[in-house]
Amino acid sequence: MEELSADEIRRRRLARLAGGQTSQPTTPLTSPQRENPPGPPIAASAPGPSQSLGLNVHNMTPATSPIGAAGVAHRSQSSEGVSSLSSSPSNSLETQSQSLSRSQSMDIDGVSCEKSMSQVDVDSGIENMEVDENDRREKRSLSDKEPSSGPEVSEEQALQLVCKIFRVSWKDRDRDVIFLSSLSAQFKQNPKEVFSDFKDLIGQILMEVLMMSTQTRDENPFASLTATSQPIATAARSPDRNLMLNTGSSSGTSPMFCNMGSFSTSSLSSLGASGGASNWDSYSDHFTIETCKETDMLNYLIECFDRVGIEEKKAPKMCSQPAVSQLLSNIRSQCISHTALVLQGSLTQPRSLQQPSFLVPYMLCRNLPYGFIQELVRTTHQDEEVFKQIFIPILQGLALAAKECSLESDYFKYPLMALGELCETKFGKTHPMCNLVASLPLWLPKSLSPGSGRELQRLSYLGAFFSFSVFAEDDAKVVEKYFSGPAITLENTRVVSQSLQHYLELGRQELFKILHSILLNGETREAALSYMAALVNANMKKAQMQADDRLVSTDGFMLNLLWVLQQLSTKIKLETVDPTYIFHPRCRITLPNDETRINATMEDVNERLTELYGDQPPFSEPKFPTECFFLTLHAHHLSILPSCRRYIRRLRAIRELNRTVEDLKNNESQWKDSPLATRHREMLKRCKTQLKKLVRCKACADAGLLDESFLRRCLNFYGLLIQLMLRILDPAYPDVTLPLNSEVPKVFAALPEFYVEDVAEFLFFIVQYSPQVLYEPCTQDIVMFLVVMLCNQNYIRNPYLVAKLVEVMFMTNPSVQPRTQKFFEMIENHPLSTKLLVPSLMKFYTDVEHTGATSEFYDKFTIRYHISTIFKSLWQNIAHHGTFMEEFNSGKQFVRYINMLINDTTFLLDESLESLKRIHEVQEEMKNKEQWDQLPRDQQQARQSQLAQDERVSRSYLALATETVDMFHLLTKQVQKPFLRPLGPSCCPSFPRSLVPD
Repeated sequence: MEELSADEIRRRRLARLAGGQTSQPTTPLTSPQRENPPGPPIAASAPGPSQSLGLNVHNMTPATSPIGAAGVAHRSQSSEGVSSLSSSPSNSLETQSQSLSRSQSMDIDGVSCEKSMSQVDVDSGIENMEVDENDRREKRSLSDKEPSSGPEVSEEQALQLVCKIFRVSWKDRDRDVIFLSSLSAQFKQNPKEVFSDFKDLIGQILMEVLMMSTQTRDENPFASLTATSQPIATAARSPDRNLMLNTGSSSGTSPMFCNMGSFSTSSLSSLGASGGASNWDSYSDHFTIETCKETDMLNYLIECFDRVGIEEKKAPKMCSQPAVSQLLSNIRSQCISHTALVLQGSLTQPRSLQQPSFLVPYMLCRNLPYGFIQELVRTTHQDEEVFKQIFIPILQGLALAAKECSLESDYFKYPLMALGELCETKFGKTHPMCNLVASLPLWLPKSLSPGSGRELQRLSYLGAFFSFSVFAEDDAKVVEKYFSGPAITLENTRVVSQSLQHYLELGRQELFKILHSILLNGETREAALSYMAALVNANMKKAQMQADDRLVSTDGFMLNLLWVLQQLSTKIKLETVDPTYIFHPRCRITLPNDETRINATMEDVNERLTELYGDQPPFSEPKFPTECFFLTLHAHHLSILPSCRRYIRRLRAIRELNRTVEDLKNNESQWKDSPLATRHREMLKRCKTQLKKLVRCKACADAGLLDESFLRRCLNFYGLLIQLMLRILDPAYPDVTLPLNSEVPKVFAALPEFYVEDVAEFLFFIVQYSPQVLYEPCTQDIVMFLVVMLCNQNYIRNPYLVAKLVEVMFMTNPSVQPRTQKFFEMIENHPLSTKLLVPSLMKFYTDVEHTGATSEFYDKFTIRYHISTIFKSLWQNIAHHGTFMEEFNSGKQFVRYINMLINDTTFLLDESLESLKRIHEVQEEMKNKEQWDQLPRDQQQARQSQLAQDERVSRSYLALATETVDMFHLLTKQVQKPFLRPLGPSCCPSFPRSLVPD
């Protein structure tokens, strides 16, 4: 565009002056909610048309924006409730920030601005020049009743908007504004050449303000912004220096209240009066905004960024105009760019990657405006060095905060939420923060000791975020906070458990967001899978019965990992899962060489591998559904099952301690006057203390383990595993027919034994402690699997594994657990069970005589007790009753079964009578107090110990004998003929010779 003549420039300048020197406005404010935005009269500024409204977004020039910036997309609840730093004197903003008085006006040159914006063209006493219609439209006010009614916004209005957002002035000094002396001098010297476009002006304003802030404290430009800066300074300099989160129950009562998944836009100043709390002390370093020049700069830049959103909310029509929209976009962009400079220390002292980031406290307090961090990431992620310099300290700060937070309060979720929203930030198909996280040296550190499981938890970057736990062994603060009262009742435990489970759910949802974002990002999917596989492989020892807890990850950590993997597996279709994955040469899971297989030796497994891959061309890569499914399966083996075993062991310990305490109390009359009285009292005290501790630990475990929704997810996943195994057993699934093929499928035979054992153990656990979880859509598959395995015992090599399946059926028996009657009825009424279940159980009853274990003689009694109890229930079922009668009359198993019944009855009754005899003798001795007191103390203790042992043995043997005799009675009542057959010694080698008729 050609240059304007001097006359034209003078004419336009005088036209603008005409609007700024009136004495009275001719147009009153039509809306009480809207005031004239602050801004200086622009009488001295008259750039030509080529300079007017330079709102196009160009690349930053080194002078105005030397570098980009980075950040995280933090969402605010709304633009209302904005921070006091974002407050303006307008009435509309007063309705958003009730804490500021209307008298605290922050107008810049308020009187002159009001005059200039209230009157477009009046007689000012200066000769009015002829002005064309375009120039008249330029002078339309930003504060008119309909701000967007005009086709465009004048340069004067744009300048006023810029001044209002940045709260600056270069005309006159005023309260609550920053006077830019350097810019003012430039305007006075040569107004035409002050700025080339608005981007240039914005850059000059920000650089002058920020450079002013680097001067001495007395010349701090923010000191004049008393309405907003002072409360922040007060909060930052308070003795405890804690930016506390207000835990109000509603957003209306708490300025810092924020919903899950959104960042609050509340004022930092509101934190100063929130007080301190003892349980917050350990987190204060990370939730404290440091008092320094960099923080003052960040406060200002964040406020300016936030005020853009406020203006857009106040005048959406005007701000939707392309020119204004690009102007506001320029303001946002340059706020972000200068934020990057501050975070790097470019304006003060250069900062290293090891120094904490100034932005972390804002993120943890969720006090950043919507889109601030997202824009920071977008601006800087293409410059790798700058991106790392800004965001590696942020990531380190979040990890450090996560390590120090605890489930004793809900503060633990803020580092998780911050990282989750960081990782969700994407541009196109790229997640820049996911790339940065996966590139950290501590993403997957190499193992340095035998305790690789605990190392990964402590050293890996995500380990800090996965470590929150409710278990007492993992976090003692939870016990102290929730279960330190004098008495733990069932009701208060239930209420506290629900609260803790809610916290766990919130935290695990954020963990899922983090890992899901890393998996969605194509560049980091491999890193995420490698990390999850490393966690599984490093914790293989956790499945051992006597695992060293110092070498493996904690229960809480593994359960959090399991929850995330379960969520990742929810949409997996079983048809896409390769059942031979664990034999794949590129399988991520490393099974120990001595891992027991269902029905194969290691030689068989190696042969199977040769068959699968020996002569074939290069195999296809495993797909994500397959890898995710098997990672989740092995995570169950290493998390939920060890936790269940620990829970059961703790219950046994509680029962033992209770019994010991009761015995000591009951026998106090015997030892209180003895030389061992002091030792017994000390033992009683220690037992009570330990008992109290275990009860509290058990209450914590109830919250972490007996979560119904979590147990249902586990059960549903095991339902998928059962479907997979049934498909291997019979490709016609769900139309399975029995008996199965006599030849065991090689894939099924080579599967690890714990695939079946874990299903049995988990069912056993929920039947005992959470039977209401049992009824899920997968229950039908579980029932079918139990029936198929019990009716085809040759498919399982280990008899104790079959015994566990029998025990599951026993535990669901209504006589043992009334709440599982429906489940047991599903088993006994299943079409596949009516013909083969009874003969199969009879066969196992006899086969269990020889298991190959050293304890087989005693183990068989418990197993046979379970089968007898099941038979008593099946006898009442009409369909199974007919199967019993057929087996009695012509079955091959019945004679051996009867022999075993007779043998067991003889042994059990004999042992029970011997025990009862010894019990009676000791009790008689104890009745004679004079004779008993004459016995030596060690002899008394030996007799008492023997008495306790005999009582336990007698109680157990009598229960087994009673069940066996009841079975005899049940059978002989309706069936006599089989018992009248002559028997020979060859019928049962173990049958006593003296009991075999000639």
